[in-house]
Amino acid sequence: MSTRRKAVFAINWMEVEALTKAKHDNPHHILGIHECIDDVFVNVYLPDAKVVKITDISEGKTYSLISERYDGFYSIRLKDKKTFEYRVKAKFIDGHEESYIDPYTFEPVIDPIDISDFNEGLHYEIYEKLGAHPMEVDGVYGTLFAVWAPDAERVSVVGNFNNWDGRRYQMRKLDYSGIFELFIPGDFEDEIYKYEIRSKAGNVFMKSDPYAVMSEIRPANASRVTKLDYKWNDTDWMKTRDKKKLKTSPMNIYEVHLGSWKRPDDGREFLNYREIARELSKYMKEMGYTHVELMPIMEHPYDPSWGYQVTGYYAPTSRYGKPTDFMYFVDYLHEQGLGVIIDWVPAHFPKDEHGLGRFDGSALYEHEDPMKGEHPHWGTYIFNYARNEVRNFLVANALYWADKYHVDGIRMDAVASMLYLDYGRGPGEWVPNKFGGNENLEAVEFIKELNTKMNELFPEVMMIAEESTAWPMMTRPINEGGLGFDFKWNMGWMNDFLKYISLDPLYRKYHHNELTFSMVYAYSEDFVLVLSHDEVVHEKKSMIEKMPGGYEDKFSNLRTAYGFMATHPGKKLLFMGQEFAQMKEFSESTELDWSLFEFDAHRCISDYVKELNQLYKTENALYSKDYDPDGFCWISANDANRSIISFERRGEKPEDTLLVICNFTPVDHKNYKLAVPTAGSWKEIFSSDLPKFGGEGHNNKVVKKSKPGKVDDRENYISITVPALSVSVFKKK
Repeated sequence: MSTRRKAVFAINWMEVEALTKAKHDNPHHILGIHECIDDVFVNVYLPDAKVVKITDISEGKTYSLISERYDGFYSIRLKDKKTFEYRVKAKFIDGHEESYIDPYTFEPVIDPIDISDFNEGLHYEIYEKLGAHPMEVDGVYGTLFAVWAPDAERVSVVGNFNNWDGRRYQMRKLDYSGIFELFIPGDFEDEIYKYEIRSKAGNVFMKSDPYAVMSEIRPANASRVTKLDYKWNDTDWMKTRDKKKLKTSPMNIYEVHLGSWKRPDDGREFLNYREIARELSKYMKEMGYTHVELMPIMEHPYDPSWGYQVTGYYAPTSRYGKPTDFMYFVDYLHEQGLGVIIDWVPAHFPKDEHGLGRFDGSALYEHEDPMKGEHPHWGTYIFNYARNEVRNFLVANALYWADKYHVDGIRMDAVASMLYLDYGRGPGEWVPNKFGGNENLEAVEFIKELNTKMNELFPEVMMIAEESTAWPMMTRPINEGGLGFDFKWNMGWMNDFLKYISLDPLYRKYHHNELTFSMVYAYSEDFVLVLSHDEVVHEKKSMIEKMPGGYEDKFSNLRTAYGFMATHPGKKLLFMGQEFAQMKEFSESTELDWSLFEFDAHRCISDYVKELNQLYKTENALYSKDYDPDGFCWISANDANRSIISFERRGEKPEDTLLVICNFTPVDHKNYKLAVPTAGSWKEIFSSDLPKFGGEGHNNKVVKKSKPGKVDDRENYISITVPALSVSVFKKK
């Protein structure tokens, strides 16, 4: 408790009036203890109190305060006394009593250097300052509340602890920083709170804390005070993870929506993070995945948004437990050798009243101009990346998940909507940049800053872009003119291939280019091949239902599709449920159809994906040169009439080379001449047509010895059977 108080020689009653009307932005100037020559004033404002006393903590002496002029304003002048530590004791009209150390006796907690760095957009640990932080100040335990609201006339902390009365716990504005703070003594662990804000226009409203680390479960939306205390056990994982090695290692991602992967059968709505960790990690290891990618787990009010409309950027959603439960989730997966990637949404935010929109009565986090600040498709606000404090909020948020939660990667959602000012807009609906173009220059600089700081502070954390246009050099270093991402989702491959594989095989020969075109640009970026949640919603159908033909044909086509994906250059991502051919589209409201495992076809496709994942992880030709053009070579790319393609995947050594042949029609081809790079014996090491996968068993059961003869510009070939709708992989014996 500080004794460094400005002298006050008389009570300023205009200030008291502002205080009682909850219009004061510096209540410490009048409240608390103040020296007055040889005396001290103690001023307390407690609306609805009928008796207020203070007790000198060191002397034990109690003094009664007098209510003067304004209800709730109590004061006493103690002659020949210096500042001292005291407790306030009050009785209220409703009969309850309170005893507490006066929060208005403390000096500002946030350092001026922290304030300056934040206002300049350079405080990359601002989450340690803003928000609600249990701590000790001058030997007194309490919680520091701090929020940025520069256009507010007054901000108060409200909660059950003050009956949600904004006249109490009015906060102090720190000069011209726009930051309001208040240190309140006492134990606030697990207390819910909000900020009551009075705008300069005189409007009074409540907002959740933008930096809150925990929130209530929807539909309630208050923030919650909690400590982020957790003892991590993933030291070995953290020491050995190496982002650079991932480029030449298998990365097989399982995309998951935590709320609908599995549901409890005991009446609860959701499993806890800890329960999910144990079940999910076991399943992923059995299936052969290396990483999980979580659809947004930041707090969000609307379940059907799947987490992509975030209101609590620093809070793991309370649907599945506390922040420490999510820490356990990450920790446990790390102990099981599995990486954790999270989806992150810096492109836009929802208009919910308790959220970031019009936070202090002004367009604070968003642009004032709706042509720059509102998204026409999603009905959401767009962040103002030009504003230092907004940019700082977002950059620090990404770093926060790496710092506090040990995540291994961040997939940035909707990057295209950030990069282009005319995204989703027609002529006359957007504002050009200063050069007259449609590039969002501020967003570009934000992305570069973020990727630079992540690489500097957390160099082993992957940054992954979901970007649907041809913006160049997304995954190239910033010093070479790129944006500095580590990986980019290959949306072009996904769109072309899904269009192709959905066709009746009879017509595929007319669309052969959609099958092969991806290799034209395969090395322009470091791509991840994705079959994500976006492709199995909104009447796009599940993966199995996209496939043409009857019931058995659909499974044959799906096996072929997955086989081609596994052998195509690029890391892999598959959305949950598609590994066992869920028939229905994704829904956040129900768990996956695990009952489908009662049917042979679904068990077989699951076994197929499991063995395909194992093949991918064990054959280094399928991953070690994903981003090296030497790792791929066409054998036959132009056999459109038969809808057959074949290619080499090359590894670190010549003997690692694999030959892959894909047949996208329901026609067997016997005695097919497959060109080989070198003479010798070649063994089929994988076939999608095995009976255990639901196939016909028309695979090549014996080793094939090459024969001399010119085929596809090579000097040798092997004569093989190419089963209908199949993928076969050969390796030199």
